[in-house]
Amino acid sequence: MRRKRFWPYTVALFAMMGARAPSQVFVSPAGDDSSTGTSNRPVASLSKAIELSRSLPEGKPKRIVLQPGDFFDTGVTLGSADSGLILESESPGSARLIGGVTLSGWEKEGGPSWSAALPKGRNWDVRMFQINGRFCPRARFPEQGTFTHSSVFNVPWMSTTGGGWKRKPTEEELTTMEYKDGDIPAALDIHSVEITVFHMWDESVAGIKERDTANRKLKLSPPLGHPPGAFGVQKYVLWNLKQGMTRPGQWYFDRTRDRIVYWPIEGEDLPKAVAIVPTRQTIVQISGATNIVLRNLSIGVTTVPLIMGGFAAASFNGAIELHNANGVVLSGLSIAGVAGQAIKAMSADNAIRIADCSVSFCGAGGIYLSGAHNVISNSLIHGVGLMFPSAMAIHGDGTDCKLSHNEIYDTPYSAIGFGGKELLIENNRISDCMKVLHDGAAIYCFGVNHGVLRNNLAHDIVDTGGYGASAYYLDEQCRDCVVEKNISLNVARPSHNHMATNNVIRSNVFISKGDMRLTFPRCAGYHLEANVLYSGGNLTFEGINNVAVWSKNLVFCETGTVAGIELSDYSQTRTIPGLCGDTLLVDPRFQSTESLNLGYREQSPAFKLGLEALDASSAGRVINGNGQR
Repeated sequence: MRRKRFWPYTVALFAMMGARAPSQVFVSPAGDDSSTGTSNRPVASLSKAIELSRSLPEGKPKRIVLQPGDFFDTGVTLGSADSGLILESESPGSARLIGGVTLSGWEKEGGPSWSAALPKGRNWDVRMFQINGRFCPRARFPEQGTFTHSSVFNVPWMSTTGGGWKRKPTEEELTTMEYKDGDIPAALDIHSVEITVFHMWDESVAGIKERDTANRKLKLSPPLGHPPGAFGVQKYVLWNLKQGMTRPGQWYFDRTRDRIVYWPIEGEDLPKAVAIVPTRQTIVQISGATNIVLRNLSIGVTTVPLIMGGFAAASFNGAIELHNANGVVLSGLSIAGVAGQAIKAMSADNAIRIADCSVSFCGAGGIYLSGAHNVISNSLIHGVGLMFPSAMAIHGDGTDCKLSHNEIYDTPYSAIGFGGKELLIENNRISDCMKVLHDGAAIYCFGVNHGVLRNNLAHDIVDTGGYGASAYYLDEQCRDCVVEKNISLNVARPSHNHMATNNVIRSNVFISKGDMRLTFPRCAGYHLEANVLYSGGNLTFEGINNVAVWSKNLVFCETGTVAGIELSDYSQTRTIPGLCGDTLLVDPRFQSTESLNLGYREQSPAFKLGLEALDASSAGRVINGNGQR
């Protein structure tokens, strides 16, 4: 009798346990948080799904499946209790986590613009706006280009490792900018407007606290990262003002009325449009957890506060944020339309794997990663730095990190900027970077010890002035690094080296339609070996006296002029012939530079020197079985 009573009781108990704690929890925008979380009775919120997954017995696999749809106003933290969790979309990209809420109630504003009141009950500070999935540009004044201010700061910069400014800027110098007569509108809503003051390799964004029209001075808050006029740069732009609404698709946040003002694009029906304003800076935070997997999710819409972003805009949060996490895998994610970073992991995060992701349209940067044994691979990153141009597609530092087979384009500053030791950057394809700021590169390394840059392709990078733009840049305290088998196409300065020692540049192919420069200021112990340099103009080695070894280099320039400039620090001491060691001045006879077929034709002198032909097709994302990258 006991057995007869016990068996139904056991079945019921297990069934009840399974209902309370399923091995996988399902979430749907159409779900109900009072449901059990099964596939046919999903919960409605990610926070509830996490709560249910934590009730699983220890050691049991944890999996949360997001069914198709949009999950608005999402912000969750995964901690140590969530270690081992897999969080994924039911089908790739069909579930979208959104750090904002929808906006409705549009009213005609006058002229072409409309406006809508922001929902009550929140302290709004909106710096990003999305409509029908489109990252909308803020109202900008002037519409194109920049204004020139009158502030001057003539204090020498002593290099980053040299301590920065020779004299520390005062509070007054960091908060005051003098503008020129006629540049700034008379009727300026200083409560709403923001200003970007450009520097050399970064920018400062601030509000306007006071305006002194008699003396044409603005009082800025918070204090800028560098004084206006530092490095000889005197450019600025105003944002978020009515006078900057010059074309369809733009918007601004009227802080006085707590309304979003928007100029619709042609054919846009605002009552039917999906307009989203951000409520959160971070959507998924992983803190103190191990072995969590985020897979095949779409993520978008975050905001940022009005703070100094610093170098590479690194102060801003990520839509995905990691802190002291280990073994996390971010795979197949699509992150777009965020005001800060897409992914930020800069606090002792180790063994992180980021693969097959797509990152686009970010106010700040793409992927910021710090720690040990981290990997970023096979990802597409473009359209970053839309609000903070010092941002990079990939930035960070660490030990034994690898960046491989990524494709990057359309960035305002360096595409990749990394530091640390035992670093490997290989098979990446980079173009159209350095569009706004200066003193950067397709791949920029700072303080790297024993790094390797190999088999990368950097192409079509325009020098916009300032301290210049490069393909491969080893900066302060880089040592014992190897730059090998890389291709630079249509970059006037393929290799820039500054305050770096004992590095090897070998077996690279550098091609420029115009003049070409390789630069080595304040460097020592450099080796140039087996490189092929092809210039459509003159070829110059600056700091030629800082190159210790020349071996089997093949150079060609259409003018026939190869010059060497000796430097003492940054000052030119004399100009000498640039053909050193056994360097040959002769046409390498490529198959076709236009189609990037860099094989050598018959009778090429490269065969005599034993130079290896490089294959540009290995750079960039790996093609899968469907023929897609």
